[in-house]
Amino acid sequence: MASLPDELWSRILEIGIGNSILTYKDLCCISITSRLLHRLSSQHSLWNRLLSSDFPLSLPSSVLSSSSSKSLYKFRFERDKERKIAAHRRAVLRKESQISEHSRRLHDIQTRMSQEKNKAIQTSTELSHLRRVREASVALNVWQPEVVRGRQKQMVEQCGVPAESRIRTLEMELRLCKQQIMGLEKSHRDEKRRLDAAKKELESMKYHPLRENKPVSGGENEHISKQKKLRSCNGLREKQCKTH
Repeated sequence: MASLPDELWSRILEIGIGNSILTYKDLCCISITSRLLHRLSSQHSLWNRLLSSDFPLSLPSSVLSSSSSKSLYKFRFERDKERKIAAHRRAVLRKESQISEHSRRLHDIQTRMSQEKNKAIQTSTELSHLRRVREASVALNVWQPEVVRGRQKQMVEQCGVPAESRIRTLEMELRLCKQQIMGLEKSHRDEKRRLDAAKKELESMKYHPLRENKPVSGGENEHISKQKKLRSCNGLREKQCKTH
């Protein structure tokens, strides 16, 4: 090292910074290797190049002329670090809010699924009862023992609505319930997938606090379109039930 002149070492550092081979970290590491490199790595021209390349147009010319480039670089670096930390905090809060919203939607979907399943069970039970009533009304026209015939007649008389029309209405309602349940199950899977993805993104954001975080969009529009489809399905069900 001592055999090389200072001008050559300065030229090597200038070429490394000019070609973006050396960063501020490399320059700081070089400065602690020897007294010579410590003196050469503190040159104003080197830090001025780093300042103009890493933070272009960051400070006014009056400030640049009144302070050394190394101290200005340190000041700008600390200010940029504070900005990144503040942006990271905002991004974490947004992601946590997004996770809370996904959890709320999952709970709502599960509640609606439970309601639809209970409704489907009640509809299936009533439909089974009406089918037995229809079979009993048909069996009244066939010869059979008096005890059995009396039981079937009692079952038919207890039914206060026309069996055929009510059966068709319940069959349609049961089909709509099954379609609704299938749609809710798919929405539940998609929402669970978005929730898991948001949790992974939050873990990555907390692991890399100074990394630039770009918001992930697209899931909200997809959720809104599915909500519109579910509302239109509910409206179709109500309309069909009213017609019958």
